Amino acid sequence: MAEPETLWPGGPQFLQAAHFRLGTDSVLLADFVNTAGARRGIDLGCASGINMLLLLARTERLHMTGLEIVPEAAELARENMAMNGFAERSGIVTGDIRAHRALFRAGSFDLAVCNPPYFPQSSGAPAKDRDRAAARSEILCTLPELCRTAAFLLHTGGRAFFVHRPERLAELFVCLTDAGLEPKRLRLVCRDAGCAPGLALVEGRRGGRPGLAVEPALYLQNPDGTESAEYRRIYHRDESSVPG
Repeated sequence: MAEPETLWPGGPQFLQAAHFRLGTDSVLLADFVNTAGARRGIDLGCASGINMLLLLARTERLHMTGLEIVPEAAELARENMAMNGFAERSGIVTGDIRAHRALFRAGSFDLAVCNPPYFPQSSGAPAKDRDRAAARSEILCTLPELCRTAAFLLHTGGRAFFVHRPERLAELFVCLTDAGLEPKRLRLVCRDAGCAPGLALVEGRRGGRPGLAVEPALYLQNPDGTESAEYRRIYHRDESSVPG
């Protein structure tokens, strides 16, 4: 079995699922989440629980539930929660996002996070491994289904946080509004000031009023190729950025 890695000096230990490797998108998504006032959150398709770990390490007020269809990944998520002392503030449910009505009561959560598959089922060459394919493309859950699930699970005023590809922003916004989740915040992520965005971070609010705040772009690198100050903060590169 692989050894756990330390996410930052003094930070959580993390075991990775084979089909879903830790990526920048997950780290940026967790940083984008606004936990203010939230007590109960859910990670839809939690894999081995990286978003849960990052959020639970940030605030002691939050309880996180993870929903994961791959049993091996769900078990790793349980191990990650226990290994970091978060077992009492978390729960992992092995199940299908599309069966959410049988698993949870409506309006059970204050926030939902999701790093969904980025590609429609029919796009690109399919991965040979089914679990990898499910992490990459929408073979088990489509974007409209995911947005409807988040809307069902959130109470009025609850917030859903997504990371996705910029070329699918229009589709994501339509799916959110159709599900009753009003897009409220958008932040684009670029490698540097000379590059087009590679990721989009989006917040939707259950029953929210129209009005989208477009935040300044997040640049991962300075013009000279070094890590930007914000990237270093997010990745806890500096002692001052490590949660106390």
